[in-house]
Amino acid sequence: MVATTQQPAREQRRSTRWLNAIERLGNRLPDPFMLFVALAMIVLIASVIFAALDASVVLPATGETQPIQSLISSDGVRFILESMLTNFTGFAPLGLVLSMMLGIGLAEKIGLLDVLIRRTVMSAPRQLVTYTVAFTGIMMNVASDASLILLPPLAAMVYHGLGRHPVAGLALGFASAGAGFTANLLIVGTDALLSGISTEAARLVDPTMVVTPVDNWYFNCLSVVVLTVVAAQISERITEPRLGTYQGDVEKVESDEPANAGRGLRNAGIAALLYLGGLATLVFWPDSPLKNDDGGLIPSPFLSGIIPIILLFFIVISVAYGVTTGKIKTSRDVSERMADAMRDLGGYIVLIFAASQFIAWFGWTHIGSWLAVNGAELLTSINFTGLPVIICYILFTGFMNLLIFSGSAKWALEAPIFVPLFMQLGYHPAFIQMAYRVADSSTNIISPLNPYMVVVLTFIRKYDREAGLGTLISLMLPYTLAFLGLWIVMLVGFYLLDLPFGPGIHALMP
Repeated sequence: MVATTQQPAREQRRSTRWLNAIERLGNRLPDPFMLFVALAMIVLIASVIFAALDASVVLPATGETQPIQSLISSDGVRFILESMLTNFTGFAPLGLVLSMMLGIGLAEKIGLLDVLIRRTVMSAPRQLVTYTVAFTGIMMNVASDASLILLPPLAAMVYHGLGRHPVAGLALGFASAGAGFTANLLIVGTDALLSGISTEAARLVDPTMVVTPVDNWYFNCLSVVVLTVVAAQISERITEPRLGTYQGDVEKVESDEPANAGRGLRNAGIAALLYLGGLATLVFWPDSPLKNDDGGLIPSPFLSGIIPIILLFFIVISVAYGVTTGKIKTSRDVSERMADAMRDLGGYIVLIFAASQFIAWFGWTHIGSWLAVNGAELLTSINFTGLPVIICYILFTGFMNLLIFSGSAKWALEAPIFVPLFMQLGYHPAFIQMAYRVADSSTNIISPLNPYMVVVLTFIRKYDREAGLGTLISLMLPYTLAFLGLWIVMLVGFYLLDLPFGPGIHALMP
C-alpha cells in the first residue's frame, strides 16, 4: 500500500468533474488537420467580406497601403491553384524538421538514446540523483516525445532501488521532460520547427525578417540550469514529503540493452569528440568558410548551417554506436532506420500540408497585416501595451494548451496573428516565440489531452493501484506553477535588461 496523501473525496470528485469538462470540450475540437482546413475556409470567407468593404491597411514601416484581397477572385483562384504545392514544399519548418529527425531518429531507432538515458541516471551519485533526473528530463527533448515515455519509468526504478518513493521519481521525470520541454543546451528539432513558423509569420510584416533556430539559445541555456534546481527542490521539498514512505513492492525492471552497449557508448563518445574537435578546428581556422566576411560568427555560415551540422553529428555518433553493438551491420541498416524515423512523422507531414495553405492564404489576403496593425492600435489606444500584454498572452497560450496539445499546431495557429501584432508593438518575433514556448511547455504536464498522461498514469498504477488522473494532475501542478512563474520572471528580466536571446539576435527591437 502506497503511503500517499490523497485529496479529500469531495475535492477529488470536483477536480475530476472539472477535468472531464475540459476533456469533453477538447474532444469536440476537430482533428488538427481539419482544424486548419476550417481556418482556411474562414480566411477565404473573411477575405471576400473584407474585400467587398474595400478594407485596407497602411503599413507603419513603409507607409504602403495594402488592400485586403479576396481569394474568390481571378487573382485569388490563380494563387490558390498555382501556389498549393510550393506552399507545402517551401514551408520553412518542413525541411528543418525532416532533416533533424534523420539524425535524431537514427539515434533513437538503434537504441542509443535509450541506453544513454539509462546510463546517465543509473550512474549518478546518490545525493545527486534528483538533480540528474531533472537535468536529464529537461535535456532529453532532443529525443522529442520519446523522453516522456523513456525517462519516467527509469526514474521510478532508480528511486525504488534507492529506497525512495518511486512515484516521486516518476513524477520528476515526467515533469522535467514535459514542463521543461522547450529548454536545452543544444539546438534541437523544436528550435528548428518553431523558428521556421515564426519566420513565416514575421514576414507578413517584414519580408526580410528571419528567426533562426539559435534565437532563443541563451535563454534556453539559462533555463536548463534554473529549472533543474527548481524541479529538484520541488521534488525533495514538496512531492516526496507529500507521498511519504513507499511500502509496496513491484517487479524490478530489467534492461534490454545489448551486452556491448558500454563499448558502443564509448565509441560514440570518441566519435563525438572527434567530430566536435574537427568542427572547432574548421570554425576557428583562419579564413574559415564557416565565418562571415569580417571573420566573425554572428551572423555566419556556421549559424545558418547549424541544422546540417547537428544532423551530421547525430549520424556520426549513431553509426559509431550501431556498428559497435551490431545494430548496424551494413549501410542499408542506416537508411532503413532513418526511414523508420520518417514514418513516425507521417501525421506531421499531413498536418503541415493544411497548415502551410492556411498561413499562405492568410498572408496573401493581407488579413494578418490588417489584424496586426489595427490590433496594435487598439491596444495602444487603451494603454494595454508593454509587459502586461505579454504576460496575458502567456496565460492565454497556457490555457489553450489544455485544449490543443500539439505545440507545433498551436504555434502555427497563433504565430500568424500574434507575431505580426506584437511586432507592431515593438517586440522582436523571437521574443514572442519564447513567450509562446514558456506557456506551452509549462502546462504540457497538466493537459488532459496530453496522450502521454495515460501512459504515465499506467506507470504510476504499478506503485499505487488507486491512482487516477486527479492524482497525476496534483503531482504535476507544483511543477507547472513554479516553471511558469520562473519563466515569466526570466522573460521579463531579459527584456528589461535588453539582453539578447541568442546569437541570432543582436538586440531586441526598441
